[in-house]
Order: sequence, then structure tokens, then C-alpha cells
Amino acid sequence: MGGVCNPANPVRPKHSRGVANPAHKNLFIAASLLLLSGLSHAGDWPTLLGPTYDMHSTETNLLRAFPAGGLRLVWSAPKGDGYAAPAIASGKVILFHRLGDSATVDCLDARDGHRLWRFSSPTAYRDRYGYNHGPRCSPVIAGDAVFAYGADGQLHCLELETGKLRWQHDVLKEFKLKQNFFGVGSTPLVLEGKVIVNVGAPEAAVVAFDLRTGKIAWRAADAWGPSYATPVPATLHGQRRVLVFAGGESEPATGGLLILDPASGKITGRFPWRGRRYESVNGSAPVVIGHQVFISECYGAGGVLLDVGKDGACQPVWTNKDFGTHFMQAVVKDGALFGVDGHGPGDAFLVAVDVKTGRELWREKPMWPDTVQTPAGPREITTGAARCSLLLLGDGRCLCLGEYGDLLWLDLHPQAYRELGRIHLFLAGDSWTPPALADGLLYICQNKRDAIHGTPPRLLCFDLRQPATLNQKVSP
Repeated sequence: MGGVCNPANPVRPKHSRGVANPAHKNLFIAASLLLLSGLSHAGDWPTLLGPTYDMHSTETNLLRAFPAGGLRLVWSAPKGDGYAAPAIASGKVILFHRLGDSATVDCLDARDGHRLWRFSSPTAYRDRYGYNHGPRCSPVIAGDAVFAYGADGQLHCLELETGKLRWQHDVLKEFKLKQNFFGVGSTPLVLEGKVIVNVGAPEAAVVAFDLRTGKIAWRAADAWGPSYATPVPATLHGQRRVLVFAGGESEPATGGLLILDPASGKITGRFPWRGRRYESVNGSAPVVIGHQVFISECYGAGGVLLDVGKDGACQPVWTNKDFGTHFMQAVVKDGALFGVDGHGPGDAFLVAVDVKTGRELWREKPMWPDTVQTPAGPREITTGAARCSLLLLGDGRCLCLGEYGDLLWLDLHPQAYRELGRIHLFLAGDSWTPPALADGLLYICQNKRDAIHGTPPRLLCFDLRQPATLNQKVSP
């Protein structure tokens, strides 16, 4: 079975930092587990960027501050290699990771983390840069189906209730593609009965597979290869569109924004935007602001806001070479874009840019000294947000997951940002996977071993609900 529950071991807030019990069992269900259904109003997080494809949540009844005794860990589950975020819907959590030589899809019960089913397929993918060998694409839940797109190009459609295989494609083989820099990394978009994939073949830059049968519904030809940015839907001038920020391994380096009709696959707009370096990639998904689209990369071109006409023509409103997001997703609030500029942790800055003009409003590098509790006693460390993930809530606050395992409440404003609270979850690098929020529960991936406690990679489920919603319990 696939979960470990440690509800009695909260994660301590700053100045009293602790780490949850790292012991792992096959399954431990505590009598104090809480009823998870019906307590929040926006209950699912079915894909990488959330239900609105922009890292915004409308959840209610959430904590106003981190509790003095620490953020409550509801359960944790062991996790293999990979950077995929979990998908959550209908009380089920889908974790896509690599165990040994198998690409593994685990379905976990959102109440306690125990495994409901597992689907595994062989994989031989090796990361040429030595990061890890697991999936980059997050799973997607759509209705009664789950879609998992592995680093080696294996696309599987599974039944959500049972994990039974419905259909599959070996995308790299079928479209005669070689391995990209970091393998396959563009999470599919499920829209209007189709699974839309940034395949990256010249005759099939973007492909739509029928959701039920797996048959090809359409293919869009373009010279730009596959990227690491997930396609997102948009309604531009009353027309439904799909935005694909293409561009991976190619020489010369090419890529940019493709705008497609999801019904036919017709490319209705195209705008080149890519760093000139061979090693550059496009990794951040497009951000939709009315009939405008913001795209950004960190290898030289930076960011650009495009005005999209009714005919699909893209006209730059402004460019900003100093606002280059890598794989971190920018968010929009109060007339400003907030995001992380920078390629690596040493040059990663939290930045605000005016949406209308592209003018930089402020630039900060959040760092702090800290005291963490270790088996040998307190230890002083210095850490920071670095290449962090931002998740905006409906009340205007922002959750920020730092690259090394810190979680912050931020108040983001065009004039400045203010830290409302901070807790230390673990000390582990590569915490690049965006958090997911569903039914008041926050899901966070620890992708590397904790440098303080030695805790191996795991998926953690924390309780963010207001205490007033915690009166009912589940029997063990």
C-alpha cells in the first residue's frame, strides 16, 4: 500500500522548526483523520496549473495564518523519481513517478493516502544531465479518465476508478522523434473531448487524440519542436483557442507561441519567441490576460506581452528582457505580473512587472537565516525562495513554495511584497514541482532526500482548512 499518515507530527513554524516523523510504513491510518469531502467549495485540482490553468484557487475556509503549533500533516506517501505534480479529483490523488525501471501511476485515497490502485509500465529513460530519470509531465484527470505522459514519450489513458488501461501511444516512436534535452516534459491539455499534446514533430507539432478511443483527431504541422510548457486554453475575442509555447532541442534554437483552434487544429496565430542558445528551452506556460498573452523564457529573450487580434495576429505590447521565467509560472494580480526571473537559484529574483507597460515595479531576492531542529539539536541554516512556485488564492493571498522546502504566505502588491508567515517543511533541493490545493488540502512534492533528517522523497498532504471545519472525523 502507498501511504504513511503522521497526523500527530505537525511541521513547526519559523523559530520553532521541526520536520514530520520520517518513518515509512506500508499503511498507517489514524483514528483522528478528518472528513475531507464537502468542506471547501472548489474541490478539485485535476491538472498541473489547477482548474483554471493559471495557478489560481478559489478555495474558501482556509487558514489565515500558520498555526503556532505547526501546519498539520494529514498523511505522506513515498515517492520515486520525477517532478510531476499530483492531480486530485473525486477524492482521488494521482501520483506519477518512477520506481526502478517502471513509470508508475499510483491512485491514492485523498482521506488517508492509502493506495487504491497502481499502474506500471517499463521505461528506459535516462536524464543526460543527471537530474533524475522520472516523469516531468503531471498526470491529468478528466472525468473518469487519467492521462499520464512519460519522459520517454509513452502516453497512457487509464480508467480513474480501477487503473485499467484504455489506450496508449508511443509518441516518440510513432512520430520519429529523438529524446529532447530532458525527455518529454509538456503536460497534455484535455479539452473538448481531446487530449492535446505538444508532440513537436514537423508534420505534427501539436496532436489531438480522441479522449475515448486514442485515435488521432487532428495534427497541426509546424517546424517548432516540443517544449516543457503545458498548453493552456483561452477564449480570445469570443473564440475558443489553445495556446502552445513550443520550442525544445533544435539547432538553431527555434520556438514560440502557437495559437490553435481546438476543434480543427488549425493554427490561427504564431509568434516566434526563443533564446538563441542551443541549450535554451521554453518552459513556462502562456499567461492569458483578456485578449493578451504573456510568454517568457530565461535564456536571453525574456518576456513579451502580445496583443492577439481577432484574426490571430500577434502584436507585441511590450518586451522585458529582464523578466525571464524558466519553468516557474507567473501569476497576475492587481494589474501586475508576479514571477521569478532567473535561470538558476543564484540569480533567481521575485519580480513584479506592470501589465500595461512592462515596467519593472520591484525586484527582491527573499532569503533568511533559520533554525531547524535536527536529531542532534538545533542547527542554523540560510535558505531562500529561489526558483519558487506561486499559488494565488481568491482572497488575494499567495502561497509560495521555495526551492529548498520552505512554505510562505505572501501578500503580493505592485508596490511591494510582504511576508505574512513562513514554515520549514524539509531541506531538500529541486522542490520545483508546483503545489496543488484541493478541498482545503495542500499537496507538496519533496523530490530529494531531506539533508537534515534523511527523509526520502515523498508526497506530503497538509491541512489548510480553518479549525471550524475540522469537527467531523473518519473512523479508522
